[in-house]
Amino acid sequence: MRLLLSLLAFAFAAQLRAAERPNMVLIGIEDISPNLGCYGDPDAITPNLDKFAAQGARFTRCFTHAPVCAPSRSGLITGMYPTTMGSHHMRSKLVNPPPLFTDELKKAGYAVFWPGKTDFNFDAPKGWADTRNWVQNPNLLPTDKPFFAYINFTISHESQVRANPEQYKKNTAKLTPEQFRDPAKVKLPPYYPDHPDVRRNVATYHENITAADYLVGDVLKLLDDRKLADNTLVVIFGDHGWGMSRGKRWCYDSGTRAPLLVRWPGKVKPGTVREDLVAFLDLAPTFVAAAGANVPARMQGQVFLGEKQAPPRKYAFSARDRMDETFDRIRSVRSEQYRYIRNFHPELPYAQWINYMDEMPTMKVWRKLAFEGKLNPVQMAFFARTKPKEELYDLAADPHETKNLVDSPELAKVLAEHRAVLDRWIQETKDLGEVPEKELIQRGLVKDVLSTEYDARVKLHPKTSPVP
Repeated sequence: MRLLLSLLAFAFAAQLRAAERPNMVLIGIEDISPNLGCYGDPDAITPNLDKFAAQGARFTRCFTHAPVCAPSRSGLITGMYPTTMGSHHMRSKLVNPPPLFTDELKKAGYAVFWPGKTDFNFDAPKGWADTRNWVQNPNLLPTDKPFFAYINFTISHESQVRANPEQYKKNTAKLTPEQFRDPAKVKLPPYYPDHPDVRRNVATYHENITAADYLVGDVLKLLDDRKLADNTLVVIFGDHGWGMSRGKRWCYDSGTRAPLLVRWPGKVKPGTVREDLVAFLDLAPTFVAAAGANVPARMQGQVFLGEKQAPPRKYAFSARDRMDETFDRIRSVRSEQYRYIRNFHPELPYAQWINYMDEMPTMKVWRKLAFEGKLNPVQMAFFARTKPKEELYDLAADPHETKNLVDSPELAKVLAEHRAVLDRWIQETKDLGEVPEKELIQRGLVKDVLSTEYDARVKLHPKTSPVP
């Protein structure tokens, strides 16, 4: 009898622990910086996201490891740096990716839903997740075990900023008249020329975020209607910075800083504002730890929520390598106040021509005005023929990173610290960026998916830079 009671007690305890494990919902909004009302953006209209932020935590210093979608997502799903795995070049394909964090959740008894976009710079393994759309079919969500469910919204993607009138009308169909922006009133970063096309793009970008806010509201309402909110960890994030010129693809805050909002009833106090540094790689181990599982040693991030929360990180790292057909190699380290950037190919200009990037009207007019000599020095800097070997910015004084302080005597110690930190990170993470992509292909690590010449010396597009 005593043995039977012990077994029953053990079984009951196991069921109780399973019941205590949260469901998890991850909501991705593409190509956005923290341009939400809850972050203080005067051009933002985001009532659902603002309400959500008040119910949990708003993170002010969340950074991706790559300022473009596929390398960013490859780190998100694995918890590993793309530069360690070999998935760092945009539009490459890793042959043998490491296990995914969702694999650990499945081992822990979770149902995993991931409908739609993956874009990991590698093929997702067969059967890795239930790819049916759980938002459209909420009855798919199990009631007998916990679940992890992802949903991704592309309405704010770079391509939708420059969408044709028909698509723009479709994207903004839910917006009320007062939610459309007056392009003449939107705030521009100082490096942009004040031009109607630029203002229209920035206005549309904000309207698309409002459209995404409606979609997020629908998901949150679904959780409420099904009485799931109280036992569900919900994370809302942007996959990198805004999809505008000199944002996406660049290792500045405009390309790497993203919104991160978390609601976890009973675990995260409503109205919390977290100013510590959080990296995208931290999401994977945090989800695994929340599931009650052990975080694999291969993961390079750290837990930032819950009982296993690690001490705050001092630095966040990011990398930019080949972007589509255009080669470069840039590494960056971000601390609480400063950003240090190392340009491994200073002989290459910032504004190398990239076919996809140069479809943006903002980029077209910015490039045109540069060639016509109609830009001020801050606006013209992006079109210099070469880059400095190093860049250092004080984000407290210069949030748009336009004043390079690398030669400032007052910041010599800061510069030395960040240099050393980046050197150590490159070594410890076994950064593959210095290995030519041809060699990575020959090793069988990645596939040649662009069939272009991968070489450190590239032929510059004749429209790349107006400076001789």
